[in-house]
Amino acid sequence: MAEAEKFQFAIDRGGTFTDVFARCPGGKVRVMKLLSEDPANYRDAPTEGIRRILEKECGVPFPHHLPVETSQIDWIRMGTTVATNALLERKGERLALLITKGFRDLLHIGNQSRPKIFDLEILMPDVLYEEVIEVDERVVLQQEGCRLPETGDIQTVKGATGERLEVWRALNLDCLEKELLRVLAKGISSLAVVLIHSYTWSGHERQVGELARRLGFKHVSLSSEVMPMVRIVPRGYTACADAYLTPCIQRYLGGFRAGFRENLKGVRVLFMQSDGGLTPMERFNGSRAILSGPAGGVVGYAVTTYSQETGQPVIGFDMGGTSTDVSRYAGEYEHVFEATTAGISIQAPQLDINTVAAGGGSMLFFRSGMFVVGPESAGAHPGPTCYRKGGPLTVTDANLCLGRLLPDYFPKIFGPSEDLPLSKGDTLRGFTELTEQINAFLSGQSQSSRKHGGKPLMSVEEVAMGFVRVANEAMCRPIRALTQAKGHDTSRHVLACFGGAGGQHACAIARALGMKTVFIHKYAGILSAYGMALADVVHESQEPCSAVYGPESFHLLEERITTLEEQCVAALRSQGFHRFTPSSSSSSFLFLLHFSPVFLLQSVDIQEPQSSAEGHFGDFIYSLFQRYLKEFGFSIPERPIVVDDVRVRGTGSTSIHSERKVDPSGRPARVELVTKCYFDDGYLDTKVYQLEELSCDHTIPGPAIIIDKNSTVLVEPDCTASVTEFGDIRIAIGSGKLRPIGTDLDTVQLSIFSHRFMSIAEQMGRILQRTAISTNIKERLDFSCALFGPDGGLVSNAPHIPVHLGAMQETVQFQIKETGGDVEKGDVILSNHPCAGGSHLPDLTVITPVFRKEVPLPVFFVASRGHHADIGGITPGSMPPHSKSLREEGAVFVSFKLVKNGAFQEQAVTDALMAPGRIPGSSGTRNLHDNLSDLRAQTAANQKGIQLVNELIDAYGLEVVQAYMAHIQSNAEVAVRDMLKEFAHRRRQQTGSLEVEAEDHMDDGSPIKLKVQINENEGSAVFDFTGSGPEVFGNCNAPRAITLSALIYCLRCMVGQDIPLNQGCLTPVKVIIPKGSILDPSPDAAVVGGNVLTSQRVVDVIFKAFGVCAASQGCMNNITFGNERVGYYETVAGGAGAGAHWHGRSGVHTHMTNTRITDPEILEKRYPVILNRFELNRGTGGRGRYHGGDGVIRELLFREQVVLSVLTERRAFRPYGLNGGESGAAGLNLLIRADGRIINLGGKTSVTLLPGDMFRLQTPGGGGFGKMERTELLVDGVDEPASKRPRGQRTFLERGSVYDYRTSQEAV
Repeated sequence: MAEAEKFQFAIDRGGTFTDVFARCPGGKVRVMKLLSEDPANYRDAPTEGIRRILEKECGVPFPHHLPVETSQIDWIRMGTTVATNALLERKGERLALLITKGFRDLLHIGNQSRPKIFDLEILMPDVLYEEVIEVDERVVLQQEGCRLPETGDIQTVKGATGERLEVWRALNLDCLEKELLRVLAKGISSLAVVLIHSYTWSGHERQVGELARRLGFKHVSLSSEVMPMVRIVPRGYTACADAYLTPCIQRYLGGFRAGFRENLKGVRVLFMQSDGGLTPMERFNGSRAILSGPAGGVVGYAVTTYSQETGQPVIGFDMGGTSTDVSRYAGEYEHVFEATTAGISIQAPQLDINTVAAGGGSMLFFRSGMFVVGPESAGAHPGPTCYRKGGPLTVTDANLCLGRLLPDYFPKIFGPSEDLPLSKGDTLRGFTELTEQINAFLSGQSQSSRKHGGKPLMSVEEVAMGFVRVANEAMCRPIRALTQAKGHDTSRHVLACFGGAGGQHACAIARALGMKTVFIHKYAGILSAYGMALADVVHESQEPCSAVYGPESFHLLEERITTLEEQCVAALRSQGFHRFTPSSSSSSFLFLLHFSPVFLLQSVDIQEPQSSAEGHFGDFIYSLFQRYLKEFGFSIPERPIVVDDVRVRGTGSTSIHSERKVDPSGRPARVELVTKCYFDDGYLDTKVYQLEELSCDHTIPGPAIIIDKNSTVLVEPDCTASVTEFGDIRIAIGSGKLRPIGTDLDTVQLSIFSHRFMSIAEQMGRILQRTAISTNIKERLDFSCALFGPDGGLVSNAPHIPVHLGAMQETVQFQIKETGGDVEKGDVILSNHPCAGGSHLPDLTVITPVFRKEVPLPVFFVASRGHHADIGGITPGSMPPHSKSLREEGAVFVSFKLVKNGAFQEQAVTDALMAPGRIPGSSGTRNLHDNLSDLRAQTAANQKGIQLVNELIDAYGLEVVQAYMAHIQSNAEVAVRDMLKEFAHRRRQQTGSLEVEAEDHMDDGSPIKLKVQINENEGSAVFDFTGSGPEVFGNCNAPRAITLSALIYCLRCMVGQDIPLNQGCLTPVKVIIPKGSILDPSPDAAVVGGNVLTSQRVVDVIFKAFGVCAASQGCMNNITFGNERVGYYETVAGGAGAGAHWHGRSGVHTHMTNTRITDPEILEKRYPVILNRFELNRGTGGRGRYHGGDGVIRELLFREQVVLSVLTERRAFRPYGLNGGESGAAGLNLLIRADGRIINLGGKTSVTLLPGDMFRLQTPGGGGFGKMERTELLVDGVDEPASKRPRGQRTFLERGSVYDYRTSQEAV
């Protein structure tokens, strides 16, 4: 039978449903959707789908109990969630990790940041391995300038990058064999091998792999083979994921093959990878399978929606029942090369698919006067209320309540026996109860004026509509972030909508984003499966590199690219593709490090001949600068560029994209029925159509519903749908009617304005990150942007860096008083002084007023605070551990006009930045160029904020916007008052007292004392720090703004849910801080330690007073070293405190910091240091009913002479335990001289280290909670498995570049 006369199947096996697209002989198309798990009726859903279609089309039986006949099958293409589900549910293969000695806990620690900064119970996904084998081996990179004494004969080897390495400790295979046999005896037969620097020299890993396979390990993943890229932590995660998931995939594939005659012999079977390319079944592996299903949807909309002629970019919007995915396509697929899924960072090419919401299953809440949608999800079980399984109200229920979903057109698969339709009655009952709660709250807020003739304040429909509108706005925010992050205008995109739930929201979301067109493919309900049919076969070859890009390296790079191309060509030829034909191509990629931040350059198929100066494969530099200019707004061509990686992507195109045109009907579209749907104007008659009955000459004005077999499309009023020549839906989005909004509180608008205000701060941050130059701002994202009211009160702040919360408000309000109105349009103010609301001097705050015509005073303020790497002072980095006065810490700005009448005051600010150099022993800024560039970037970010504020005012009016600013602040106030009332009620019942107090000490003995008096009726409190120690002759003094930031952080943690973080948080609170104390020092006091150390102690004292949790490590462990050639700064994790129902996490940052740590391989590559150990210090967490987390041990061996500075706390006073729990261990800073002497450095010092000296940092553990009973067993240093911990309501799993960016921002 000829191939054209055979069946072709494309299948997406999802978590709930399996979608099948089949092209039958003669071109007929069949689609099918069936449950992925239905063991009562079939063993495997994809096999069953194929069997049913063959049986139906061929007219002969294909019995269930026999393997499916394959003679009529041309090919099968499939995407599957097998790997994703195994990762999420931690149901992969039993696995052992083999890692270099000294790093056994490296993947537990990871980058040391916590995922949710306000969660005191730090929940992180379990590691994938259950056993660890430490290998006593070590290789180190050779470095010019290394001054370590030579020790005997050391083998020197050359790595794949061209770098030379020294083998300090060779493998002892005999000892290793015993350890491997021990693990095998436990039934573990999968192994991940992760040795330091194996990305460039894999000799030891290969030896381990050969030994393990010989001993009987069934699967061995070598990190150097799975992903040969620098950075051991993500490479290690990737190797573990491969060893954990690939056996699961292989088992599934074996079972899949077994369902067919002769195990699918002679049938081409391809699987979709995370990068959007197909690969043969035998090459499909775990590390490249995570996005196998969603990748098909991206290919589907990219091929069917994007037009080469217009070049209009497309946003993919995939909203299903349990998640919402957003992506972008503009002629080429947008990849990321490291992404985090279920707590595992995987280094592998992946489409940039952003999971941003929980889809139709997003749960609905009314909290403290605000409508909240998600992130909690009802999941597939129990699902929404309408599923008849006792589930919560969700977005799906809201659409059903409004008449936008029609139960008669849904399959009857609901209820306990799965044979009933959707229950609108259950949904209406749920919304009736919720509406009563909302109206009771509004009545309690004395909003009686909202009643009309005795009617309820809000109707059921108004409540449901409100939640839909809030859900839409919540999904718009990440779409804006995805596009604007790279300099694109969101409104210029087409919205390609697919997934079962997306069609109900597409019009509203497109309108909110300013888009004019929505495109919905006729196979939108199964687009991921259809995308498999349209995808190309891909093979990639990759290797690391360390060459400086330039003419001298062109020959080397060309050799490597040519070799990798040949590998790709050979792989594609083996699959039937041939080079130099339209069906195959290759693309060359270089990973380039530029200006310090990592920036990915992709150069694709340059067809025109290039000059020899540019290299045979094209001018990568030109491509780099064009993309960099687009994304960041400037370029710096004089900076050196390093090639970090070389990759070639070979593509074999199957050229099967063909769709049959739909004939015009010549008659009006048939109306199935007319129903009532609720919109902003109330119920409207809405016509219902069946998509399969529509033709290309039909135009459907809104409001209307178009029903397909797998989805429902809502065409809103003022929108018009038309059917394309191929039977797809294109909706033209009208401008819509702007709802009139008054200044009185509307609880729905409250939630929407909350998102809009936050979006302003987020977009300011994107501009700042794009236009800044310094590593601190562009790469480490150490900045905050914020919006303030006319009184300087905080409205919104992003990201939520704890030490910045509330502090900028103090700065803006100081400037309002200081300038006394002497500020005009075009003026910009710069400030960093502690008395003016500053935290520490390197944090420079740029403030710009927002003016409106005919309003004499500013109507809002915008501000951006960024950490500058150096602003002068007595040490590089402007964070001296031994400063005694403020002037030793760098340049000072109280109220400095950075811009006057629109003119940037470059000379004046330069003079001020260089001024510290006039002080003996001090220096002016050591990086003036970056200072000036970043200040301009902060000014530009503020201008973006002004533009967005004015757009909001243009849309709603100044009075309305300012009114909702106040409403948002009041909402935060209500949430804090509710928390204080609840605490006071519990406290009064337990003790009869409404007063709490606590005291703790800094290591120098300075007390931090707090007494809190709570008013239960008002939900207010007085926080009185009287009795705290006086200002110190050192730098642990904390400006008042730091204490306020710590207080806001604690209040948010104790509220326990998302609330707007603004001025309203402090409205119920009166704060008393004695002047001249360590918490409000004199204007000339040194403060750098107060920002990073005392802030942590303030948090400890507040939580101790409220009895919330035991003390965490209480220190950031600030470590700095450098010489005339290089400088480095890090903060190091410790133990988290235990709480009333949780164990403290080990090896993590807590409270006022969340900084990520440099990967060990990057550290050793860039700096004159060898990381000897980095592991948990077991037993340092306090014992108790719930034990505190352990601190870490970190050993740095120095290769050159450097000056080491340490700025630490909790070296004398241990982190306290609570309720009978024991204290955590104190930290310790040890210097181990090359001659063996061990010296205790104390908590704060600077010392000169010689080559061969080693610094050992032992960070504090967290305190325990509750008295441990004798019958309880405790294993020191081991976090309790997540499955045994109390869990909150599940939320959707965020992923993608937007999520990674936000978590990076919060990791500061």
